[in-house]
Amino acid sequence: MNSILQVLSLPWWAYLLLFLLVVGLWDVFIQRKHTIRHNFPIVGHLRYWLESIGPEMRQYFVANNREELPFNRIERGWIYASAKRENNYEGFGTDRDIYAHQHVFIKNQMMAFKAPQHHPSAHDLSFLPCAKVMGEYHKRKRPYRPASIINISAMSFGSLSAAAVEAMNKGAAKANAYQNTGEGGLSPYHQQGGDVIFHFGTGYFGVRSKEGGFSMEKLVALVHANPNVKAIEIKLSQGAKPGKGGVLPGAKITKELAHIRGVEVGKDVLSPATHSAFSSVLELLELIEAIAEKTGLPVGVKAAIGKLDQWEELAELMLKTGKGPDFIAVDGGEGGTGAAPPSFADHVSLPWVYGFTQLYRVFLKRGLTQRIVFIGSGRLGFPAKAAMAFAMGVDCINVAREAMMSIGCIQAQICHTNRCPAGVATQNKWLQKGIDIPLKSNRLAQYFKTFSKELLEITHAAGYEHPCQFHMEDIQVNLNDDDLSKDLRNTYGYEKEKVVFPGMQELKDCSYLGGRK
Repeated sequence: MNSILQVLSLPWWAYLLLFLLVVGLWDVFIQRKHTIRHNFPIVGHLRYWLESIGPEMRQYFVANNREELPFNRIERGWIYASAKRENNYEGFGTDRDIYAHQHVFIKNQMMAFKAPQHHPSAHDLSFLPCAKVMGEYHKRKRPYRPASIINISAMSFGSLSAAAVEAMNKGAAKANAYQNTGEGGLSPYHQQGGDVIFHFGTGYFGVRSKEGGFSMEKLVALVHANPNVKAIEIKLSQGAKPGKGGVLPGAKITKELAHIRGVEVGKDVLSPATHSAFSSVLELLELIEAIAEKTGLPVGVKAAIGKLDQWEELAELMLKTGKGPDFIAVDGGEGGTGAAPPSFADHVSLPWVYGFTQLYRVFLKRGLTQRIVFIGSGRLGFPAKAAMAFAMGVDCINVAREAMMSIGCIQAQICHTNRCPAGVATQNKWLQKGIDIPLKSNRLAQYFKTFSKELLEITHAAGYEHPCQFHMEDIQVNLNDDDLSKDLRNTYGYEKEKVVFPGMQELKDCSYLGGRK
């Protein structure tokens, strides 16, 4: 008894030494998973700890303002400040190397566009709807003009937390934007007032038959029961992992997720690499038309771009039949909200700039671009990048990681571990509680409004009323020392087709404008 009391009365450092001794013995004689810990007991733990916080250490202490990827400190800072309505300016001139490869220059007009007194932008610089209408050419029963040119890209409930999805939807409603559901189905958190584009992939979550295939009956019922669903998007591929399927482990499938996705609780679910609802371009076209006929909604596709032969086939069928997708969302290989092997994330599919230019030319040479609303997605959530994208032919911008950052994401880059410290990309209830939904929804809306305002100011500086009026000759990019800077037309070898633009006032008066008027 006395010996126990003597042990309990030891000084604190003795307890520490005893603990370290136990850890050291464990490292040397019991654990066999880590060579470093066996060969260097106790000290080896420090190595693994430092490795685990490496991204944060580089983010705050090592990387300079412009060199970090996927989003550098200046880009993240601009999003955070814009979302919080803080000063997002920089002083003393740019710290960019403006002679660097791929640096973008926007040509300003000698006399900027001046909005008349009655003009919508004279009273609200964040009013910036899409110039085109989804489904107008194909005469869909319920055409849709997005009320914002910046919207939320496909991110599903399950990959994002319930709190994050709800904050984004409420923020989208405040900014008159839409939210793409991602392929995880339509959850209650997507139904908080914002417009929704319902997106499905090879797993057909939310519109899944008992056998695991696509159910038209379930899709029709979903659309009729949810008037906030404004369009349907079929995912062919995504930038993070094009042409790769996935497995949703049964351990992650809660009762709520099972209900939303139409799967069984606790049972692994396979998302194959290819669709079972169609196996050819013609069958895809037929499915698009069938969905549009049954639901009355515009129908589009999302894809990362690689080989063009099947896109050429689709374009030829559109010419022959007069049918086709109402919109195409082009994802870049730099896209990254989906967890993926480095071999896919780093090497499969083209970056957005290269992929979009090649795809746009396929439809441009056949005179089909006016039928399609082109949506760009791939680190385009900044006004200058968006101006370049509009000059190349996009009609809307979708943002994913930028939207995540506006509600608190710190780019910890552990989305795939369920340990997101900001509560955005996790199903951990405790971590989600850190998201103040009303506050974060306001911040997403403010980021969107600031983005639209600054893009419109850049547009006016270039002499235009709307970004759709940008020409490829309005933007120059640095190429190399032999030919330092070329406009987009000469760089990528085409001129985007002129968008029919009646004026901001007519867009505002449009009867099928999305969002709130």
